[in-house]
Amino acid sequence: MPVRSRTAERYARALAAALVAVAALLLAANAAPVDATPAAPAPASETAPAPDDLAAATR
Repeated sequence: MPVRSRTAERYARALAAALVAVAALLLAANAAPVDATPAAPAPASETAPAPDDLAAATR
C-alpha cells in the first residue's frame, strides 16, 4: 500500500503545478507570429462618432 504524503507536500506540489500552468498560459497568450503586421485602421465611416457629436445629439 502506498504511503500517503504529508498535506504540506501535496499543497506545495499543487502550488508548483498551478504556477507552471499560469506561466504556460501567459506564454501562449503572448505568442504571436514574428512577421505579424499591425492591422490597418478602420475607415472613418465605420468608427464611433466624436464626443462632440455625441453631446450635440443628446441635447
